[in-house]
Amino acid sequence: MKRRNFIKTGALGGTALGLGGLALQSCNSEPLRRITILHTNDVHSHIDPFPASHPTFANLGGAARRAALIESIRKENSNTLLLDAGDIFQGTPYFNFYGGELEFRLMNRMGYQAATLGNHDFDNGLSGLLAQLPNASFSFLSANYNFDNTILEGRVQPYEVFVRNGVRIGVFGLGIQLEGLVLKELYGETIYLNPVEIARDMSRILREKEHCDLVICLSHLGHRYENPDRVSDQVLAASTDNIDLIIGGHTHTFMEQAEAAINRVGKPVLIQQVGCYGVRLGRVDFEVSASGVGRTASASLVV
Repeated sequence: MKRRNFIKTGALGGTALGLGGLALQSCNSEPLRRITILHTNDVHSHIDPFPASHPTFANLGGAARRAALIESIRKENSNTLLLDAGDIFQGTPYFNFYGGELEFRLMNRMGYQAATLGNHDFDNGLSGLLAQLPNASFSFLSANYNFDNTILEGRVQPYEVFVRNGVRIGVFGLGIQLEGLVLKELYGETIYLNPVEIARDMSRILREKEHCDLVICLSHLGHRYENPDRVSDQVLAASTDNIDLIIGGHTHTFMEQAEAAINRVGKPVLIQQVGCYGVRLGRVDFEVSASGVGRTASASLVV
């Protein structure tokens, strides 16, 4: 296993990044609880590894290899969540033939806890997505797609709270505007809601009502755009508060360094996206104090 560390915490031998509270050094008299977040995005039905002859991703990727990496990391820390930031579907004949069933069943075997929806997850329409949902044992989260008056009403939740080692982890999802990317007939009466406004509401609910120690956004908005008016992960981070980590998707951005953005109240937000096709597995380790006030993060990827 080859790891490339991007941001290290003081506990791991580098510079601390304090998220949403005191830096870890300010509360080092308290017991620490380590939470590992593993994540993928834009896997696009790539089940097999790339061949040795591939010019960019030779021998990389593949569901079996990813499963082995995930299992190894879980043995290191059982307090692990596995998440996906959308575009599970579309890209290989596996999707054309199985319609998403194989992708979901493999994700079950790997132990994914939650995913958000990307634009390509609508490629077989709402009915195609609905038909495959029984094959997924993990949650689909999307807070800014309103599925009222569609066949997906009640099947996709805005957020979910997970508890690992006493740490409450709130996860919510955001999707990109479907108009212009997806045929209207495929997404039907799905209503797109402003992701910044929704993110402010979701993160406040998770922090204040659900009393979450960590708040994570699964975003299929894209990392950045030349047009500053287009909502991206960078815009989202700068325009919100209460979010600790944005796991990105859509733009297939191979980030060589996780990004520490600053939110609208001057606190850091970690942004990470791991490209596409399952060739990389993202990893973020949080260390949370017993009181939940102090927390730091370190980001890396596994290739």
